[in-house]
Amino acid sequence: MRQPGMYSGMLSGGGISGRTGPHLLPLARIKKIMKKSSDDVKMISGEAPIVFSKACELFIEEITRRSWMMTMQGKRRTLHKEDVASAVMATDVFDFLATLVSDSSGNSQGTPPTAALEQ
Repeated sequence: MRQPGMYSGMLSGGGISGRTGPHLLPLARIKKIMKKSSDDVKMISGEAPIVFSKACELFIEEITRRSWMMTMQGKRRTLHKEDVASAVMATDVFDFLATLVSDSSGNSQGTPPTAALEQ
């Protein structure tokens, strides 16, 4: 009988095929974003949104951990958007978010940050 591999439990419900287990992020929304990314993208396999979903989950977990460290440095117990901004600014790998978080602190119009990305 085959033994589970080292990474078998990491991908939603035990397999990359994605036919089992719940997904934390809506796959239809991920697929829609993927299709909107380029006019050249016509067909997307069923597995691709599952991989993107897991990647998004890992990204959210990592940025939350780093933001929580900023919260703890401020001797608080509630994570604020300023903590996320500080975590982004302090981490080189998140440089692609620097303009987004620097704009969000002065965002008085109430427009969602994704609106800036769609322009």
